[in-house]
Amino acid sequence: MNYDESILAWLQKAEDLKIKGQSEEAIKLINKIIVEEPDCFEAFEELGDNYLSLREILKAEKALRQAITVNPESSNAHYLLGFLYSLEQKWKESVTELSNADEIMPNHPEILRCLGWSYYNLNRRSQQGVAILERSKNLCPDDPNILCDLGVCYMNSEHFLKAIPIFKRVIEIDPDSEQANECQLFLKILKNPDYKPD
Repeated sequence: MNYDESILAWLQKAEDLKIKGQSEEAIKLINKIIVEEPDCFEAFEELGDNYLSLREILKAEKALRQAITVNPESSNAHYLLGFLYSLEQKWKESVTELSNADEIMPNHPEILRCLGWSYYNLNRRSQQGVAILERSKNLCPDDPNILCDLGVCYMNSEHFLKAIPIFKRVIEIDPDSEQANECQLFLKILKNPDYKPD
């Protein structure tokens, strides 16, 4: 959509505030945008994303649903809603929204990462979730979040020989990262001969 320059500037400022961790300030600004431009679906996406950052799940869901009402083809709103449902472990709903996002914007590594994770948790006996995560890894081979999720799926499916090199790769990429610390822990768990996944 073509918005006024002031709306575009406010959207950019709201994004900058979110990146700086100032979600409450961003929300105030986004609400001004919505008053001026009630059909600005990007504002509702931003609103939902900021509420997600604050873990205000109900408000985030409401904003993202409004973004989809205004623009059903908003891949970002479907993605964020799918991510929200994964946080709540509503795997079926998560897969539905993330599949919608993937149809609108195919082969996006982050959408595929979340979709693969939700598919895996929806049905662990199916290899579909792992296959989707592998697709995501092929598109973005050194993304620590993708690698961590894939490694955990392999670990939980007792494919330890596939999990171990993935965890080691995450540690190589950024040894001081939070993901690397998690992977160190997973490797210690896998060294325990009595370890059995849930």
